[in-house]
Amino acid sequence: MQQLNEELKNNAYPGRGIVIGRSADGKKAAIAYFIMGRSVNSRNRIFVTEGEGIRTQAFDLAKLSDPSLVIYAPVRVLDAGDGQGTDTIVTNGDQTDTIYEGLSKGLTFEQSLRSRQFEPDGPNYTPRISGLVHIQEGCFDYSMSILKSNGGDPSCCNRYTFTYDNPAPGEGRFLHTYMHDGDPLPSFRGEPGTVAIEGDIDSFAGMLWESLNEENKVSLFVRFIDIATGQYETRILNKNQ
Repeated sequence: MQQLNEELKNNAYPGRGIVIGRSADGKKAAIAYFIMGRSVNSRNRIFVTEGEGIRTQAFDLAKLSDPSLVIYAPVRVLDAGDGQGTDTIVTNGDQTDTIYEGLSKGLTFEQSLRSRQFEPDGPNYTPRISGLVHIQEGCFDYSMSILKSNGGDPSCCNRYTFTYDNPAPGEGRFLHTYMHDGDPLPSFRGEPGTVAIEGDIDSFAGMLWESLNEENKVSLFVRFIDIATGQYETRILNKNQ
């Protein structure tokens, strides 16, 4: 099991990252999403609350040059109704809306993403990473997905979905867009890493924020959801204030 603080401190540019797991006491589902940036356009952002989710927003509108890949809703919540539970969707792009609409129509998480692929930002071809947390009648499971080019070849999209039933207390998975900094940026490889989920929401959020590279970090979202009741707490940290 990896220690998240060490993983992040040793990687100046993992890009955008999703962490999902179960709190150490076993009572809460933990979700974290962070964004980083190297360009002015990427760094000029904050997270703001929108309904039960969040949206990215330009910190300084005058510096916003291209909103297409930087302005989106990373987190949305869908109440499936009829006792089918609640889905919390977290992604690094507008595929949040694709998943939300697909689930609303009865598609699965994986089926909903079949219409999407990596971002059209060659030569990086940034992977689209997504997560889905499902809570129903005191039970909790989650899925993660990555859509990426075939080793930098945009003619082929490689699609991987990972599902985790009844996650163990204190354990989570970490999926991010890039292996490390580079030019072009190398896409994430392998299965989401196993990481420790420790402490309460404030200590967990604080650890993540302090561990992210100071120059490149932009915003962080953390949510702990009570698995028994569905009630949640949220923390948002923005470098731009």
